[in-house]
Amino acid sequence: MNLLGEHTDYNDGFVLPTAIPQRTTVAARRNGGAEFVLHAATLDREARFTLDSQPEEQFARYVYGCLRCLADEGTEVPGMDLHVESDVPMGVGLSSSAALEVAVLRAVRELLGLSLDDVRIAQLAQRAEIEHAGVNCGIMDQMASSLAGTDSMLFLDTRSLARRLVPMPSGTELLVVDSGLSRSLAGSAYNERRAQCEAAASALGVASLRDVDDVKAVESLPEPLRRRARHVVTENARVLRAVEGVDAETFGVLMNASHASLRDDYEVSVPPLDALVALLHAHPSVHGARLTGAGFGGACVALCREGEAERAGRDAVERYGAQGQSGRVLVPRSETA
Repeated sequence: MNLLGEHTDYNDGFVLPTAIPQRTTVAARRNGGAEFVLHAATLDREARFTLDSQPEEQFARYVYGCLRCLADEGTEVPGMDLHVESDVPMGVGLSSSAALEVAVLRAVRELLGLSLDDVRIAQLAQRAEIEHAGVNCGIMDQMASSLAGTDSMLFLDTRSLARRLVPMPSGTELLVVDSGLSRSLAGSAYNERRAQCEAAASALGVASLRDVDDVKAVESLPEPLRRRARHVVTENARVLRAVEGVDAETFGVLMNASHASLRDDYEVSVPPLDALVALLHAHPSVHGARLTGAGFGGACVALCREGEAERAGRDAVERYGAQGQSGRVLVPRSETA
């Protein structure tokens, strides 16, 4: 999940994700043929394909893309049986596709003895999603899935891929709540937002919005490019402020400002998400909260006082339910789940 730096990765900007405890596991074996047999246990579905043609099933295209990218780079990829199990929530902005891609590539690396480091795994996973799943994504999700841990934040410069682990603010823990609104990146305005950012950068005469340091520089742009660019510039600044080592209260203020920017300038929130975030903002155990992921539904993340996240999540979900919505706490995981 991403704590700060939303929609900045495809603008060569800065991001601050961390890993969730849920996992995706892929088992792979050679089957002696040229066909790939993919069983997705969570979906209870199977797909069969070869490297000569993309499978019709959308879930299989992520796997096909990883295998195809390896083959395109000269790896001899034999036919395989692949079994996927995952408890990473799908369609809620928690990088389930990136987890799948990274797990597939790690399994194939192990099976074939490939010399791919974890950064190269992330790069191949991103390429697979762009070229074969139809999502013109940045590299944040794949880098986080490949390199991040659950007990710290990964500060990543998506242009240079320079990175370092950053401790969480002292005395805090994270809460993730699913809004109950599933969304698909490929079917949303995600690709449109990326195109708008590219148009804004071109109009400003820079390679990407990462190169704009002064938010006043975007004021000359026409709408909606002005607001799109303003979000990216201010969001980068929020990440850089957060990694200076701020306290929990300041980090929460940055999260709240991020959500407002995603809602008003980037326009990727929806009313139920805003309502859930407002409930989290109002809870005494919450320092700050925002949508996480690309938006248009999905999940919210909150920074809470240590030991109080589960209760804050239950309280917010109960009040959210009273508004006619159906949410659920994803992190921390309940001991009875």
